[in-house]
Amino acid sequence: MNNFIFLLILIFSTMFSISSNSWINMWMGMEINLMMFIPLMIQSSYKISSQSMCIYFLIQAFASLNFIFVIFMKMNFQFNFFMIKNLIFNTLINITLLMKMGASPFHAWFPLAMKNLTWINCLILSTWQKIIPMIIISYCFILKILIISIIFSTIMGSILGLNQTNLKLIMSFSSINHIGWMLSALLINMFNWIIYISIYSLINIMIMISFKIFNLNYLHQIYNLNFPIMMKMFFITNFLSLGGLPPFLGFFPKWLVIYNLIHYKMFTIMFIMIMTSLINLFFYLRINFSCFMLNIFQTKWIKNNFFKYTFITTLLSFFSMFMLISITSLYQII
Repeated sequence: MNNFIFLLILIFSTMFSISSNSWINMWMGMEINLMMFIPLMIQSSYKISSQSMCIYFLIQAFASLNFIFVIFMKMNFQFNFFMIKNLIFNTLINITLLMKMGASPFHAWFPLAMKNLTWINCLILSTWQKIIPMIIISYCFILKILIISIIFSTIMGSILGLNQTNLKLIMSFSSINHIGWMLSALLINMFNWIIYISIYSLINIMIMISFKIFNLNYLHQIYNLNFPIMMKMFFITNFLSLGGLPPFLGFFPKWLVIYNLIHYKMFTIMFIMIMTSLINLFFYLRINFSCFMLNIFQTKWIKNNFFKYTFITTLLSFFSMFMLISITSLYQII
């Protein structure tokens, strides 16, 4: 019940922050959001999660302190040139918000914080907690700073995820890579960003909830699972969808971003993003390979009987596969 109250206030604080027209109110919303997420990170079965909680709190508190300092600096200091004042203000705000969302080159805290969390908290951290900083940064972004962050996020999120065996670290580096894509969508317009984060969140929900159901934390645990065929189909469709491979649902938001980047003649950044997505797709395929090819035995860390989830997983798999066709048709009509 307590967790439900914290979650409810977490949602309210996000809505409050993104609907505010005052910098102070945005800051207040971010602080309430931080204070409500900290109790959710404390799990009785996860004593080690206190380390993640401390890392998350220190980074977010430091970023919030910078944010409020910049706001007061803007209000109190008078520069001779209005453009210089705005440039300094927007630069500091951009850096602070990139730090809060875990975008590269300020990403080092993100995998450390996510590593020891439960899967539900990982889901919240990699999806919902990105909404406030991304909405605020859309009000005052500096193009050069955002492009640098996009390039670094897509490259670092792909390369650093290659040698990982911890599934939470894999998903955290995947999230860093997707931050680059979401920032690119934000550069184009808010509609593209909403589509991207909505589909990304939906795919993340299906993957992380399945990891929670089967109590999976490491790659070798997937090696030792004897999945039924429909469960295998569920895993492969959702991971390929997360990687943005057509004809799966996750390809649609990336297609929109690529189409608009071509329209605005941003060919270099588009090429880098596509190449790094291929690297991401490689370590998703590695998980799928272990799921499909290595059929060994069912081990004791599985807490639930997964046969009762067969219908649900089948439905979600077909949703992930064929939703792209219906969305594409609707988009063409609009």
